[in-house]
Amino acid sequence: MARLFITPREIDFISDITKEVIKDIIGQKIFYYRVRDDLSSVHDIYEESRDKIFDPPIDIDAIVDWRPQEFKTNKFGVEEMSMIDIYIHRRDLIDKDLEVRTGDYFSFGRIFFEITSANDEKNLFGQVEYTVGTKLVGKQARRGAIDKVALGPTDEAFDDVDATQKEFVQQRGQAENSNGVTNDIRQLQKDNKLDSPLSGPQEVSERGDTSGVSSSFYDEK
Repeated sequence: MARLFITPREIDFISDITKEVIKDIIGQKIFYYRVRDDLSSVHDIYEESRDKIFDPPIDIDAIVDWRPQEFKTNKFGVEEMSMIDIYIHRRDLIDKDLEVRTGDYFSFGRIFFEITSANDEKNLFGQVEYTVGTKLVGKQARRGAIDKVALGPTDEAFDDVDATQKEFVQQRGQAENSNGVTNDIRQLQKDNKLDSPLSGPQEVSERGDTSGVSSSFYDEK
């Protein structure tokens, strides 16, 4: 579409609306583990590190496309394998000063995945400098490839404190919410073209639940 009609302001609006859907409504996230190439020893022949060193996990808001699990039979028996597609807002990566790379790992639920591809999605309205987002394809990590405890939510069958998520807090372009620093930037608010929401981030939680429905929108005011 012509740049005459889709200006940087329209691009900012589209970006902010997309962030609102991902961060303030959907609420899915992954935990990203970057492999420290400078600290992980690489095998001279196989050019692969058996004992990998990772940076602390970073939670990234995303849209998750979960694929059905596949079962393959080999000489060791039946192997369960999961694949997953992750869609990340491009500007969210810029705001976090984060580059996602093939060969790094992430967890979603109780499963860890190795990133087999990390590709930018299509341009926004054909404008080459603006990318819709980044798509990650994850393949279930081999046993022993990453020795970490999965961060929740994981599975309601578990009795860990974070096995199920009982609280969801919006971000709404605020530097902080009740969970801490958000690193969430809404460009129109930053440029003073749009006022910040008067009500601030809302949450769905058991707090403020006086009707016994187990969760509700909670407003501290």
